[in-house]
Amino acid sequence: MTDTTRLDDAHAAMQADLEDDAARLRFYERLADGELFLLLSQEPEGDDLSPELFELEGATFALVFDREERLAEFVGAPAPYAALPGRLVANTLAGQNIGLGVNLGVAPSSILIPPEAMSWLAETLKSGPEQVEARIAEVHPPSVPDALVASLDAKLASAGGLASHACLAAVTYADGRKGHLLGFVDAVAGAERALAGAANEALTFSGLEAGEMDVGFFASKDQAAGKLAALGIRFDLPEPEPQERLAPVAPGSDPDKPPILK
Repeated sequence: MTDTTRLDDAHAAMQADLEDDAARLRFYERLADGELFLLLSQEPEGDDLSPELFELEGATFALVFDREERLAEFVGAPAPYAALPGRLVANTLAGQNIGLGVNLGVAPSSILIPPEAMSWLAETLKSGPEQVEARIAEVHPPSVPDALVASLDAKLASAGGLASHACLAAVTYADGRKGHLLGFVDAVAGAERALAGAANEALTFSGLEAGEMDVGFFASKDQAAGKLAALGIRFDLPEPEPQERLAPVAPGSDPDKPPILK
């Protein structure tokens, strides 16, 4: 298998400069955002998963692959597995002293991630912005690094259907405080938490030190939405393609009902 994946590319960028914190963060972001195939020791029983565990370099690891073909190449025979979002794998392993072996021996992105790094990733993904009330007095063109714009563009592309679009602008609040605001326009009811979390992750994984960005929600008819659109950077959230799901729901596919490791 010679073609590379986005995880391979992120891993290569990280390995090219081990002192580059931003590249390392982008690798973990790609790991969290992608679909991973977790090798199991037996077929799933309802929502219970039994990952195949290996003792490597003095620690315990579960194994994942970013392609089914890579899992099959590693095992060399039919084997049970579960397809899960990377963030759910991190959340499931966190606190159990289990690390993650990624694409071991079958891809350029072969790597062992120690248990403490998996716990860090799970905690990072759980963190979110604080909710505050503030009135916008003025809107200005943004002044942010390209790394944040690129991170937001990639992250919000996966949030299609949750809002019409988002705009990033500099703002001055009524109390005199200044900062940057990412305003979501016409968000779907109930999607605010997911969108705020996505924005927070984009900021975290952009590698910016001491970065800060507020998140707001507006209707397209709001005056503030018009000002943000006129002066800010716009991010369109693509409409998801309609899909008819015929297969049963896979274990762990519901983020509110994570799989149970046996």
